[in-house]
Amino acid sequence: MNEEQSSLLLKSSSLFPPPQGVKLSYGTAGFRADASILKSTVYRVGILAALRSIKTQSVVGLMITASHNKVTDNGVKIVDPSGGMFSQEWEPFADQLANAQTPEILLSLITEFVKKENIQLDGVQSAEILLGRDTRPSGESLLEAAKQGISSLFGAIALDLGILTTPQLHWMVRARNKGMKATELAYFEQISSSFRCLVDLIPNETKSNKMDNTVVVDGADGVGGEKLEVLKNMLTGLVIEVRNSGKGGGLLNDGVGADYVQKEKVIPRGFGSNDVGIRCASLDGDADRLVYFSVPTNVSSKIDLVDGDKILSLFALFIKKQLSILTKEGNEKSENYFQARLGVVQTAYANGASTDYLKKLGLEVIFTPTGVKHLHEKAAQFDIGIYFEANGHGTILFSESCLSLLEARNKELALVSEGSEQQKAALRLLSISKLINQAVGDALSCLLLVEVILQHMGWSIHKWNELYQDLPSRQLKVTVVDRTAVVTINAETVAMRPPGIQEAIDAETAKYPKGRCFIRPSGTEDVVRVYAEASTQEAADSLANSVAKLVDQFLGFGSSVQ
Repeated sequence: MNEEQSSLLLKSSSLFPPPQGVKLSYGTAGFRADASILKSTVYRVGILAALRSIKTQSVVGLMITASHNKVTDNGVKIVDPSGGMFSQEWEPFADQLANAQTPEILLSLITEFVKKENIQLDGVQSAEILLGRDTRPSGESLLEAAKQGISSLFGAIALDLGILTTPQLHWMVRARNKGMKATELAYFEQISSSFRCLVDLIPNETKSNKMDNTVVVDGADGVGGEKLEVLKNMLTGLVIEVRNSGKGGGLLNDGVGADYVQKEKVIPRGFGSNDVGIRCASLDGDADRLVYFSVPTNVSSKIDLVDGDKILSLFALFIKKQLSILTKEGNEKSENYFQARLGVVQTAYANGASTDYLKKLGLEVIFTPTGVKHLHEKAAQFDIGIYFEANGHGTILFSESCLSLLEARNKELALVSEGSEQQKAALRLLSISKLINQAVGDALSCLLLVEVILQHMGWSIHKWNELYQDLPSRQLKVTVVDRTAVVTINAETVAMRPPGIQEAIDAETAKYPKGRCFIRPSGTEDVVRVYAEASTQEAADSLANSVAKLVDQFLGFGSSVQ
């Protein structure tokens, strides 16, 4: 690194002193904290994004959002060239940068890192970073800090794309690096045209059922509601009513949004007794999560929740059906015949009833530790991989070889049996691959896919919800002295340490019919999370409380005092 570059870094970093007494850590969601202490961190992530772009010689993204957190929080994360999450190998360096106490320490860390990674900081290698932010008031000034970080490296350019959903930025980074048009309009056009293709392929007999094609969506008073207002005008065959779009003065994520609806299982603000029986959906603050719900009665605020597990089950059922039409007997003669490996990926938090349902469908179900990066990585190992968390975050991945074979099979069928059921199945699968956001979970594209599948099946939300009956569950968290004392294996379902705790959990779980329970350390705070399932809500509550007491005995403040 030359002297000019060093002095530019020293000068610009002195304008962004780090907050005192705060240690930040880059997790699945990037850095997240109260917005008032984040300027220094976002500035440094700007430097990090530029380094990543120079190293990979590709476009990367930087998103300013705190997703489903309260409006006074904010956060920052990097989108890798694939459109996926930031490389895990670089996360420790991200932590070091964020927590460097002086400009001199920061410069020394960067100097050492660029040498180790062989990154040329001579201004010859260019870097391009796409910037996006959600609707939080703090986003604008934090975006400026990111720009300052990026421009502190010679040759690095920041392109401000304004207010976006997180999945839109992921989509644009992926598109840009594939040489495709990477604008917001291109995103809207691709998902709306794919949706129209799927609507056109709905069987005539289902179309005549005249299913209700209206969905009412809670936009969490965030960016998703704002973007859905634009998207809905580009659609035919679906009526979307957006509430909590951010325009009515409501507070972001305050009694609204997918996270609130899924955890509390009550109606969000702006919904009530007039919505009984209507199909409703909820996006989260940055529109990367989606859950559905219906209001069963006008005398209670309780809802019938249709969560990420049910969305996954609907997608898996539909895709399996299209594959079976496409590969039915007689097709073996085709040179483009293929038997796609379809797989489903879940975490231990998936309701046991959903896993049983998927296995009964004959699907391959694999478990990973909690966290989108684990799920995404596993799903990419299939020809078609579907992953979802119960919280409504998930997507579908199609391998390049699977898409090539589908394209070839479609062309072949168009020549020999245009308009056949097999050709329609190939077209449906190709349209799904374009509608779904393969970079990351995307509430807007998933909403459209759910809606078109329900129309195809002729199903109401109630029929969909009856695919299986969720086992009652309860989640608790226990404050502990040191969360790292808990070590888990088998996709976080078995606690190896502290010694003896798993045996105690097993003994407790065995007391309850259909009992299942596991503990795992939080990734962000000194708490241990407890998940319990059983045949009744009382039993699930009781099991969760018993295991929480065990955790406290083994690791809590009670044990540390003794």
